[in-house]
Amino acid sequence: MRRKILISAGEASGDLYASLVAGRLRSIAPDVDFFGCTGPRLRALGVRTVVDASSLAVVGLLEVVTHIPRIYGEYRKLVAAARTEKPALAILTDSPDFHLRVARQLRRQGVPVVYLVAPQAWAWRAGRLKQMRRTLEHLLCIFPFEEAFFRQAGIRTTYIGHPLAGLVRPALGRDEFFRKHGLSPARPLIAVLPGSRRGEAARHLPALLDAAARLERERAANWVLPASVTAGADFFRERLSGSPIRAIEGGSWDAMAHADIALAASGTVTIEAALLGTPMVTFYKVTPPSWLAGKFLVNVPFYSMVNLIAGRAIVPELMQSQMTGERIAAEARRLLTDQEARERMKAGLAEVRARLSGGGDAPGRAAAIVQEILEGQVAHVS
Repeated sequence: MRRKILISAGEASGDLYASLVAGRLRSIAPDVDFFGCTGPRLRALGVRTVVDASSLAVVGLLEVVTHIPRIYGEYRKLVAAARTEKPALAILTDSPDFHLRVARQLRRQGVPVVYLVAPQAWAWRAGRLKQMRRTLEHLLCIFPFEEAFFRQAGIRTTYIGHPLAGLVRPALGRDEFFRKHGLSPARPLIAVLPGSRRGEAARHLPALLDAAARLERERAANWVLPASVTAGADFFRERLSGSPIRAIEGGSWDAMAHADIALAASGTVTIEAALLGTPMVTFYKVTPPSWLAGKFLVNVPFYSMVNLIAGRAIVPELMQSQMTGERIAAEARRLLTDQEARERMKAGLAEVRARLSGGGDAPGRAAAIVQEILEGQVAHVS
């Protein structure tokens, strides 16, 4: 009888990480039958789809409210599938508002839960720790400072390293990338990364367009916006009309690897830029009500994960009202003209890259832990 594993990812990054682990598990346990909440990468592996991950992608504390009925329906669908399929184990990836509720129901069904990408309870909503302690079989962290925090809370935790650490690299050389997109080798390259979701990208674009216009008046540059799969280049093209910024389909790792600087929305893309050693300006903006609510709930010294990992300010953070075209242009100008500042940032990014490696092969470590739990079940039955 084939063993079943419920695997669930709510966002693009979670879909990537979960697919890397599922791929490794397939290589060591080819008899496993995966089903669950999937994005395109999990579906490409043949994971049976119960819920489409795109239906869960909502950003902002208050923006979620209007989507609750739909998300609750997807939650019930996934829990019902688990009850019917009776998986031997579940791998839940990120998206804690959704997945911690799923984990509680799975625990009641007797399904052990491995949670990949820890909820940021060290920053806010520490009340989740009690529930996590009760419902999770094993928590897999991808940031180095998290392991001690969660272990102190009584949660079985392992730092596996970041899944992207052994993965992020350009597919094209600089000359090839410039030729492919008709870029001028004599001009600096600026990668514009407004966010993978359309909502967040739309909030960030006005300030980015203003910054590009300011900088372009001083010095001509190559401006490339590699659109995510979820947003698509067509979403940006009309919005970028009259701007020096050009949208391309995908190619974000190439764009970042060969860029002189990146203008990056705070999130996974800043980790990718750090792993590639690309100097960057980070930013983020949500709706004013969400920002006010978050100010009362979040307790961290930095907003950027790059700075949190380093334990100091390596990259500039322009959040909410600070995210203006003038401020972005000023920080970008400094990195383009001040070689000492660039080298200092690159040295800090190299430290972050070393800490994220965790000894290498994060997906392999995660798969080994899952396999150990599965083997323990077989031993217990026999």
